[in-house]
Amino acid sequence: MMISRRDLLLTCLKMLAASGCGIILSDPFWQRILSGDDSGLAFGASYLDEIVRLAPVARYWKPLAGQGEGASREKTIVKCLLCPNGCAIANGKRGTCRTRMNVNGELRSLVYGRPVSIHIDPIEKKPLYHYLPSSSAFSLATAGCPLSCKFCQNWEISQASPEDHQGPFAHPSRIADAAKNSKSPVIAFTYNEPTVFSEYMVDIAGEARRKNIRSVMISCGFINEDPLAELCGVLDAIKIDLKGYSENFYRTVCGASLRPVLKSIKQIAKSRAHLEIVNLVVPTLNDSDKMLQDLINWILGEVGADIPVHFTRFHPDYQLRNLSPTPVATLERARDLALAKGMHYPYVGNVPGHPGNHTYCPGCGKVVIERQSFFVTAMNINNGQCKFCGQKIAGVWA
Repeated sequence: MMISRRDLLLTCLKMLAASGCGIILSDPFWQRILSGDDSGLAFGASYLDEIVRLAPVARYWKPLAGQGEGASREKTIVKCLLCPNGCAIANGKRGTCRTRMNVNGELRSLVYGRPVSIHIDPIEKKPLYHYLPSSSAFSLATAGCPLSCKFCQNWEISQASPEDHQGPFAHPSRIADAAKNSKSPVIAFTYNEPTVFSEYMVDIAGEARRKNIRSVMISCGFINEDPLAELCGVLDAIKIDLKGYSENFYRTVCGASLRPVLKSIKQIAKSRAHLEIVNLVVPTLNDSDKMLQDLINWILGEVGADIPVHFTRFHPDYQLRNLSPTPVATLERARDLALAKGMHYPYVGNVPGHPGNHTYCPGCGKVVIERQSFFVTAMNINNGQCKFCGQKIAGVWA
């Protein structure tokens, strides 16, 4: 059964409205769709032209060649300075992330104002366990990612180009208004790699702050120091995926490198932003005792025992469908290793109902936050302290 473009868009509109994104209803784009007038909408082959036409100049780049006297802008090669890939990009071409294009000697962001996925999630789903428990997070993503992880569960958007997902331009103020209308106290930049839309993220976070809405980023941490410093200045919390403590694993499984991620984690830990870390434990690839112990030792030595660390279960997806889900015993072993080394808040992730989902007081050992799946079922923290023994519990609770 074929569905028309208009019917598809109407279905999307109803879903957005049901999720509380009321601001979308007043968008002229949707008004034209509702009235049956879809003329002038840039779809198909011309959609990329429309994206490029409206794309703002990116913040982090420099010209490499072609800027001499008399040189044409069309011959200028630019170097992107956003992430450690450091892509050198010829006119009309893009970097590895597919989201930043050299347009006549200027690097432009093709994903600014172009969200492709919007949902409202519990903040525990990110996961952020020590940041405003039970809050709803207005979550959005664009296309693109500087990595190519073989296990990515959001590969349909992370490995896509901006023109693969078509929709209306969304100004940062509209995103902030939609979050406020949905009564979400937090905006989460998530699903793909948010650093590829860093300019958009910074502007949304600024609009959100004026409306007393906080902003969090769910990231791989593969970003250069200057853009990360700008993000740390506007974001309230950051969760980093530390995919494994191995350069070889990063290179062969993720298409990246480990060292820049470690540097980012240390930079965030020194900033005002709340930090949590996730390690997706993939059977046969990063689940050895040595790799887990090295990861735990690095975290304890460089950023401390109070950083929450989630050892999360892998489920077969994308290019690793041949592997089995992570045995729960492997995650339990990782958590036990972390506790034995002195880590205060290690978790078993992606295993609903497991006791390793709960937060335990590092002082008396009692449960201070009890969770069932993504929901908090008991809270035993008063003013940031364990209500049983008075021990301070690291995190942001109000």
